[in-house]
Amino acid sequence: ASAAIKRYVGLGNALNATALNAIGTSYVCLLNASELEAIDPPSLKLASLDPSACSQETKNILYETAKKAFHDQRRLPAYYELILPYLGGAPAADLKALSKDNVNMNVSTFVTLRRESLMSLTPSEVQGLLGLNLPELAQWQYRSPVREWIQVQKQSELDKLHIGLTGGTQEGYINIVTPKFPALSSAPLGTMAVAFHLLPALLLSFLMVSILS
Repeated sequence: ASAAIKRYVGLGNALNATALNAIGTSYVCLLNASELEAIDPPSLKLASLDPSACSQETKNILYETAKKAFHDQRRLPAYYELILPYLGGAPAADLKALSKDNVNMNVSTFVTLRRESLMSLTPSEVQGLLGLNLPELAQWQYRSPVREWIQVQKQSELDKLHIGLTGGTQEGYINIVTPKFPALSSAPLGTMAVAFHLLPALLLSFLMVSILS
């Protein structure tokens, strides 16, 4: 299949809607970066692809193409459903924007988002993305990537979601690392303890002698 695609493109044929539908979900992951970038956005509008099993690079490129393809419908309710198959390549900024659109994202979609994008979302933004599906997030709190996301959030912010998420960072706690100092002397501990115990008395005696002299 990969050889056939390369031969097709090598002959100067465009990856139009007909070609993309022929390639389909089964072989879209075989396209290399240059082939993916050659896809004309209007052609992607007429194709039915699901790159969820592809590499992150493929998802990223296809998302940018899909974003251009459906740009004219960005403010319409249908936009989310159109861009949904490609959200695995969405940058954080675009997800933050979607969080304001009441899209009610499924948790199954949320956990497949681009990892660095997911990790940069705040609890309130996640609430905006998931909407009515927010309570289902609690079922994932001990599983990746939700667990890692929870661990970098403030627990006080997680508590505002009211779904029982735990494991965030506690405010007001400081990790103190006790420095290790080199030994002051090679003398036995008992000898050093006695010396420190007698030190005030020795200093007092020295002071009195100085005054009297």
